[in-house]
Amino acid sequence: MPPPARGRPRSPWHAGDVDDKDVIGRIDRLVEEEHRLRSHAVSGDTMSEQDRKRLQELEVSLDQCWDLLRQRRARRHAGQEPDDVEVRDEGVVEGYQQ
Repeated sequence: MPPPARGRPRSPWHAGDVDDKDVIGRIDRLVEEEHRLRSHAVSGDTMSEQDRKRLQELEVSLDQCWDLLRQRRARRHAGQEPDDVEVRDEGVVEGYQQ
């Protein structure tokens, strides 16, 4: 895997070291944390700058996880090895049009 862009730390897990269940589990944990942070804002609590920053990190991590899962499924569907994928950089996954 190439070095992380913009001095950002590398993902704490390597794409080849996980399976779909691991990725889905990570998505579930990230969504749970995201909901917890958002519920504080909805309940009238002011979101701290630290919480806003963490929320942005969660959104990027979620996009990376969903992208990784799609990559794995596409490779499997094409008869290729799903473990031969990499977690894509934030600039890539955040640049996708929805």
